[in-house]
Amino acid sequence: MEADNHSPGFIEPDWPAPGNVRALTTLRSGGYSTGPYASFNLAAHTTDDPDAVRRNRQLLREHFLLPDEPVWLQQVHGSRTICADTGAAGTEADGSWTRVPGTVCVVMTADCLPVLFCDRDGSRVAAAHAGWRGLHAGVISRAVGTLGTDPAALMVWLGPAIGPRAFEVGDEVRQAFVAKHGRNSRAFVQSRDRHWMCDLYQLARIELSMLGVNAVFGGKECTYSDQQRFYSYRRDGSTGRMASLIWMER
Repeated sequence: MEADNHSPGFIEPDWPAPGNVRALTTLRSGGYSTGPYASFNLAAHTTDDPDAVRRNRQLLREHFLLPDEPVWLQQVHGSRTICADTGAAGTEADGSWTRVPGTVCVVMTADCLPVLFCDRDGSRVAAAHAGWRGLHAGVISRAVGTLGTDPAALMVWLGPAIGPRAFEVGDEVRQAFVAKHGRNSRAFVQSRDRHWMCDLYQLARIELSMLGVNAVFGGKECTYSDQQRFYSYRRDGSTGRMASLIWMER
């Protein structure tokens, strides 16, 4: 759904999550930021006007009737995943989880892959920020482990990320993933000498499958190719961030 003025655009996951689980990814439309950050930038670490970001975050909470302020992280492209109930806002981490209704897990992206998790009982949720560095570091396996349940009982939604036809990486990136597991070679297609097109969605699916998570949804967007709906760091450099949020209703 997208709208004009200050009604923020967003995507809801197309997955069979329990009725008490709420999740969404914001689009770039509908906020107060201007210039390269137009208009619903939610990242305070950019050079966007801090007042615009504050107003955007207030709009996020009010428009989507969030039960509490999201637990914003200082993302560092690693694998640390914290408990959102006890972790302080601004903690260095790339994922959070909760079993407490009303606690809002969130990650921000602008090409990296947001990964949302819930179990079939609607008793636990998590969000992870998975760029290629985070994927290689194991942020998905860390998130699955912190949820503390049978991976077969989980479902996952892969949110908007840079697509496999737009994300070119050097030979060292492919070698790092293939050294981790040979199956990862399926996620790379050679584009030119020592360069490869990388499929973040496929890398995530491979790891989830190896962990025993088979209910995987989403993974069809390309942030780089759709400038109207998405921020893209690789495309624009100075740009805003979308937010992917998940929580359980009280």
